[in-house]
Amino acid sequence: MERLSDWYDHPEYYEAIFGTDTEREMDFLLEVSRRYGTGGKRLLEPACGAGRLVAEAARRGYQVVGYDISEKMLAHARRRLTPAMRRRVRLHQARMEEFYQPELEGKVDLAFNLVSTFRYLDSEKAALAHLEGTRRLLNPEGVYVLGFHLTDYERDKAEHERWVERLGKDTVVCNTHEGLPDPRLRRSAMRNRLRITGPGKDLLIETHWYFRTYDLPQIRRLFRRAGLQVLAVYDFDYQVDAPRKRREIRLDSIFVLQPVKTKTPSPSGRGSG
Repeated sequence: MERLSDWYDHPEYYEAIFGTDTEREMDFLLEVSRRYGTGGKRLLEPACGAGRLVAEAARRGYQVVGYDISEKMLAHARRRLTPAMRRRVRLHQARMEEFYQPELEGKVDLAFNLVSTFRYLDSEKAALAHLEGTRRLLNPEGVYVLGFHLTDYERDKAEHERWVERLGKDTVVCNTHEGLPDPRLRRSAMRNRLRITGPGKDLLIETHWYFRTYDLPQIRRLFRRAGLQVLAVYDFDYQVDAPRKRREIRLDSIFVLQPVKTKTPSPSGRGSG
């Protein structure tokens, strides 16, 4: 068995696990944009990875900007684009807390990030910078659809998820382990193991990192600081007709965010009464 590290260096295997619901996810995102935002044609994907959603949006005729820290992921994303798609796509190498394009300010109709990448931002400062930066790029009526798992600080067991997918003649088994959260440091240890087996092939790709932790009050405070309001919350079943009820708490959350409206003072300098 050959051992490797960092699953982001191997986008084809990463995609085998996370690329199975692409059309369904895009259907959900576009319907959310129509219901809560502008329904417009300019899209932004922070941490776009190997570009499966970027390509799907471009295939449907949308203008898409994506960015990611990994050049290997971006190279994979570029290879999957047809010449027609390339005319509608712009890809950049950038960090989530640093990305900014002046020509996009106030013009993005829909931004989206669905697979907990937000939790890689390892400090309140970095997370706030990302949210504020994305808010600046949004059309005032646009939305940012942000999905990640909230933290239960009371849990006393590690969490484990397992997926199995096929990639040609290969079998890809993904095991993700999240350790107990540290409420003081606001982080939890993560480990992912990808086992790939097939004709003449036996690989183990193991990756370790830390995720920042948020419970519901913590993330709501952060959204307010960033000037974003929560319009709706969904689960990862992508049922657009079934937003979560206001007081229903679940850990898997997709937040529909929009810039907070600022009040324009009346000409007299007084409120409207």
